[in-house]
Amino acid sequence: MKGWMYILRCSDDSYYTGSTNNLELRLIQHQKREGANHTKKRLPVQLIYFEEYERIDIAFYREKQVQGWNRKKKEALINGQDEELKKAAECMNDSHWKLFKNSGD
Repeated sequence: MKGWMYILRCSDDSYYTGSTNNLELRLIQHQKREGANHTKKRLPVQLIYFEEYERIDIAFYREKQVQGWNRKKKEALINGQDEELKKAAECMNDSHWKLFKNSGD
């Protein structure tokens, strides 16, 4: 069964990342306050990005990955800025390495 990972922009300019096996229905649910608690309080929402996958479990995995990203990295993904996305990933990897390296002192 196909799946989608999607990002919504909420009325307060926050982002919501989700996954579903029916993107059109899920968007309707969000607009009707039948979606996540985050979006219920921040209507209307607007679909600004999505990725389609052959299986819903892959979309769900991608959702969890993107949910952990900071705003700058999400915006690079949304805007198709591959180079910025790569830089944001390197920056995070570098900071994580420094944390790990210093924890052994």
